[in-house]
Amino acid sequence: MKLGVFTVLFGELSYEQMLDHVADSGLDTVEIGTGGSPGTAHCNRRELLESAEKRSRFLAAVKDRGLQISALSCHGNPLHPNKDIAREAHEVFQETVLLAELLGVQTVNTFAGCPGESDDSHHSVWVTCPWPTEHSEVLKWQWEEKVLPYWKEQSKFLRDHGVRVAIEPHPGFVVYNCETALRLHTECGSNIGVNFDPSHLFWQAMDPVESIYQLGRAQAIFHVHAKDTALHRQNIAVNGVLDTKPYRNEAERSWIFRTVGFGHGEETWRNIISALQMVGYDGAISIEHEDSLMSIEEGFQKAVSFLKPLIIRERLDNVWWT
Repeated sequence: MKLGVFTVLFGELSYEQMLDHVADSGLDTVEIGTGGSPGTAHCNRRELLESAEKRSRFLAAVKDRGLQISALSCHGNPLHPNKDIAREAHEVFQETVLLAELLGVQTVNTFAGCPGESDDSHHSVWVTCPWPTEHSEVLKWQWEEKVLPYWKEQSKFLRDHGVRVAIEPHPGFVVYNCETALRLHTECGSNIGVNFDPSHLFWQAMDPVESIYQLGRAQAIFHVHAKDTALHRQNIAVNGVLDTKPYRNEAERSWIFRTVGFGHGEETWRNIISALQMVGYDGAISIEHEDSLMSIEEGFQKAVSFLKPLIIRERLDNVWWT
């Protein structure tokens, strides 16, 4: 496995400065944003698509520092009922796939998206329960009329360009757990897999290790984020885990995102990394920083220090009991 970082957190640095910082921190990979949320600071997607010379310099800067690109990331909602928002997200995604092909990057990370409740909607609608019955009707319509047709078409596009997509299961979108991720993978194409981020699973009361085994059996884990979640039991006890309060209201929320190790301890993360090894994942563990209680640099360095000793870089294949 390799340790890396989602580089959008270093948006104030130039591309070369960012790469120097990542390399000096002893990391192996960079995950580079190409648009959407949280945006891009180090990748002019259109310029790179148009210029072989600029692509060559872009890649050389990574290679010269002993790094690799683990994925290109463009998080958006191509299923949004607002056609302008959906069109922009779709264009960014497809251009990112084309750029990944030209750069020799295998994986593009994004979200599955979420439609509205009908063609007349103005905002996306995330269904979280089956009753009243219109919720079930909306969910059926979303998947059959919007989600499956769109991602079946994108699977063909991906196949034509030799790239795969890693969908990050994320509440608020139609893919938010193992069941929904595997439905997309099974019904739309094996080149549609998962960007596995435990932080979104912790607060839904999911077990990341069991989730890894289930997704791993389907060979659906394409990329991994390293981000943690702290659960505030006293608030969960009276309000549950569905929480719409702003992330800055840390003390009042049922949970908040944390740097790895500040939500769950070393044993939990050892088990996650070991489970990834068990299912054959040998790609990047990409640090993502969204900890509102730490500065970017402190959160990044603490994550690096926490994860470095846990990363399994070599697997013992020839042992006496085989």
